[in-house]
Amino acid sequence: MGEVIACANQKGGVGKTTTVVSLAAFLAMDGLRVLLVDMDPQGNATSGLGLDRDPIARSVYDLLLDDLEPGQKAPVRATGIAGLEIVPSSHNLAGAEVELVPLQGRERRLRSALQDIKHGYDYLFLDCPPSLGLLTVNALAAADSVLIPLQCEYYALEGLGQLMSTIELIRAHLNPTLTLKGVLLTMHDGRTSLSSDVTAEVRRHLGSRAFRTVIPRSVRLAEAPSYARPIPFYSPRSRGAEAYRAAAVELLERSGRSPGPTLQPMGPGYGSSVLAPSAEGHQL
Repeated sequence: MGEVIACANQKGGVGKTTTVVSLAAFLAMDGLRVLLVDMDPQGNATSGLGLDRDPIARSVYDLLLDDLEPGQKAPVRATGIAGLEIVPSSHNLAGAEVELVPLQGRERRLRSALQDIKHGYDYLFLDCPPSLGLLTVNALAAADSVLIPLQCEYYALEGLGQLMSTIELIRAHLNPTLTLKGVLLTMHDGRTSLSSDVTAEVRRHLGSRAFRTVIPRSVRLAEAPSYARPIPFYSPRSRGAEAYRAAAVELLERSGRSPGPTLQPMGPGYGSSVLAPSAEGHQL
């Protein structure tokens, strides 16, 4: 049964979607079966994997609001990466928060919908919106663990306490087995003392709950979504790609798994033999 990881932070612009897409791509490259569930109405993970949201007929909205009939397939789409599939976001997900309110068991709709799906994957990543509303609550109620990307700035540190309190509430009332996978520091700028100070403060408070890996601020990471390519395919030898490769290895270790040969240090031909035709017939 697949491990469900919610990637959450109520603050926007912390590299949450970049983290989800990059880790999912690296794990799929390593031979694992990965499903990305795009819970964010902005749909950046969907477009970042090369899917156009406009013509999408069925999406995560249907997973949340429509009860699947026996034998009915979930709205899972192929991507251009072998082993990586996605339940895409769509524009109508923006109204899902309101539509969920009157429904019975509204906080556990996603958990119920994923029960039959997760058996086919090693990992399921839930890309949460930058808020603590019902969509994020559904993701946390459905998850086995939470991965928190944290930008290296003090305002991000202030929001971390609120998010940790929310996780405790979810654990107390909806999902008692929810654990913290870890806090991943992002957008680290080695030229500034601020990034170093925030990193030291996080490690002092969280200890081993903070990833050893730190993601640097990177132009290549910022550019990759505009080309609809995860970083290992857009710029595989960049500092950003190497950092997320290391984060993927560390995530596997935190799950009690060992990385395969693809996640070892990069060699000739890195990233050249793991592409598969996408649903649209092109390759990333």
